[in-house]
Amino acid sequence: SWGSQRPGGRTLFTTIIAIPIDVVGNTRGRRGVAYIPNQSYRIYVDFIPTSLSRRLSAGVAATALVAAGVPALFASPAFSKPAAGGKQEILLVSYAVTKTAYDKIIPLFQADWKKKTGQTVTVKTSYGGSGSQSRAVIDGLEADVVGLALEGDVIKIQEAGLIDKGWQKENPNNSTITNSVVVFFVRPGNPKKINTWKDLDNKDVDVVTANPKTSGGARWNFLSLYGSVTQTGGSDAQAKKYLTTVYKNVEVLPKDAREATDVFVKRRKGDVLLNYENEAILAKKTGDWKVPYKLPSPNILIEGPIAVVDKNVNKKGNRKAAEAFAKFLYTPAAQKIFVDNGFRPVTAEGKAYAQGKFQEVKTFTIASFGGWNTVNSKYFGKGGLWDLIFSKSR
Repeated sequence: SWGSQRPGGRTLFTTIIAIPIDVVGNTRGRRGVAYIPNQSYRIYVDFIPTSLSRRLSAGVAATALVAAGVPALFASPAFSKPAAGGKQEILLVSYAVTKTAYDKIIPLFQADWKKKTGQTVTVKTSYGGSGSQSRAVIDGLEADVVGLALEGDVIKIQEAGLIDKGWQKENPNNSTITNSVVVFFVRPGNPKKINTWKDLDNKDVDVVTANPKTSGGARWNFLSLYGSVTQTGGSDAQAKKYLTTVYKNVEVLPKDAREATDVFVKRRKGDVLLNYENEAILAKKTGDWKVPYKLPSPNILIEGPIAVVDKNVNKKGNRKAAEAFAKFLYTPAAQKIFVDNGFRPVTAEGKAYAQGKFQEVKTFTIASFGGWNTVNSKYFGKGGLWDLIFSKSR
């Protein structure tokens, strides 16, 4: 970590993290990104949004890195060409809870690509809260493929001009690769008797859920809570009142679904955790949490999309590898791995393999809310329903 202060002690910029991603970034908004030649690192530099820092951002960032003893530059013509020597490289940016599945899928894809093309393909990865990941891509994280928690986050990248319109039609099932639902983790013996959505409407129940501003899973939780009222005959006003009550019972808002699991399971906070079903299945599989989860009904059908980031693959010349990776996620081998890691499959072969592995539940879809374009603005945009409820519950 390195920083510089202006007179009076105000930080002008700070390098916050270096992660193993070998791609060139740029400077957009408050975040600058520098590429280190011959090293697999990306350096992020955050800036105070003053007129001075905006004018000098690139030069200041380069100065910071050189002062730290690291040569840096912000562009390289090498990245506009395909990788040399029969090699390809792609960067997958995904949400936190998919890591265990992709750790198994990626080697299979690499072997398949090698067999079909003779090329070696390197798949680098970045994981985090879906909302945070989409903003990182918009700010310069040069993803070739994004596998985020919801279509709404991919739409934001599309609106930033990085993904072409119509991406949903480029792959089967509207480019959805997995499904899931929202479940309740409860304490041993379920002392608070939490089984249904209505049981959360209780001031004595301490709820754990991630932050909808940074986590895709948290947005699904929010919409499931809302739909539990409107899909059973309740009004929008009743749904808003219910949500406000539930979020008053939330003490902390972890940044993503995986951190929310850690808060409940490892730090022993809360009476109930709202999270993806796949997180509950994985926790049981690893032995971290063996208490059976509760599956409330009705529930929202969680749809996890995949998309190629057109602007980035065109620049780097790796479109074929990126598109092949996206399509590989629909193969029986990949869908089987998703199932084994708690995700509900979307293909016929995957569903046949998953038969008897998941509980039946009545679901509703994002279409019930008008689709993601509406949801992004009405529920999670600036001044939207989440902001209103957050202000009332804090």
